[in-house]
Amino acid sequence: MKPILAQGRVLVDGCVANDSQQLIDDFSHVTFDEQVLQANTPHYVMMNKPAGVISATKDEKHKTVIDLLERPDRDSLHIVGRLDFNSTGLLLLTNDSRWSRQLMEPEKKVPKLYRVRLENPITEDAVNAFAEGMYFAYEDITTRPAKLNIINDYEAEVSLVEGRYHQIKRMFGRFQNEVLALHRVAIGNLTLDPELGFGESRELTDAEVTNITNQT
Repeated sequence: MKPILAQGRVLVDGCVANDSQQLIDDFSHVTFDEQVLQANTPHYVMMNKPAGVISATKDEKHKTVIDLLERPDRDSLHIVGRLDFNSTGLLLLTNDSRWSRQLMEPEKKVPKLYRVRLENPITEDAVNAFAEGMYFAYEDITTRPAKLNIINDYEAEVSLVEGRYHQIKRMFGRFQNEVLALHRVAIGNLTLDPELGFGESRELTDAEVTNITNQT
């Protein structure tokens, strides 16, 4: 008797599978004798995260961003780049781990844009320090260069390609300037939908999924 693959009984994404080494990922459509063995669909969700919500899938004490989702597959989603408890703005969730890794790896240099409100006036010294990168002895790391654009005395935009623990707050802390509000505006080419209120979410379009990391 011929092996199952040689009999042409297995289809992967509609094509006969005849190679035992063929790669199959989480979203490959696989059938055997027309019986579906795997038919997962990737999902990509944009949320406008409110303050006071944990960027986690589960938490015993606080409401999580997953709790805000009204969809049956919410427990299959993971968070792409967390936001602090009191930070707000663009948060992405997906069940596609390859896509999320592409967005979050510093080597990919996908910029994240934040709007920041400070307690004290922002100085040009801070602009230069952000651009040079800052050394943090506790982790023995130097942050990658970040762009600080002053909007007015107390507000600025920060663009960076990494997301270390409380990074923006700690960088402004070097200047004894407390961050009062931190709002993520964009990731790569994807900007937060202005129609989304805090806590609301929607599925990304195919174009948004594809173009988020496109270099212009």
